[in-house]
Amino acid sequence: MIVRILGEGQFELDQAEAASLGDLDKQLLAALEASDEPKFHEVLGHLVEAVRAAGKPVGPEVFVPSDLTVPNESASLAELRELMNSEDVGES
Repeated sequence: MIVRILGEGQFELDQAEAASLGDLDKQLLAALEASDEPKFHEVLGHLVEAVRAAGKPVGPEVFVPSDLTVPNESASLAELRELMNSEDVGES
């Protein structure tokens, strides 16, 4: 699985490592839905660190589509909502 951290790059994770991100992803979504900015930043930091720790960086010279996109640690709730809305537009 290829995970992109916006503004940083892509990381390759095996399926077991990628599956372990599911709980953090659910926590991030819950913080987003609750508009809980402090919890959002806490969980986002853990998620980004988990991707960095478990993933192998994909070189910038390699072009592969990302399976999952994670916002940069400095992203706000509003920026994540905007990102999610822009991704929904292209889906059918």
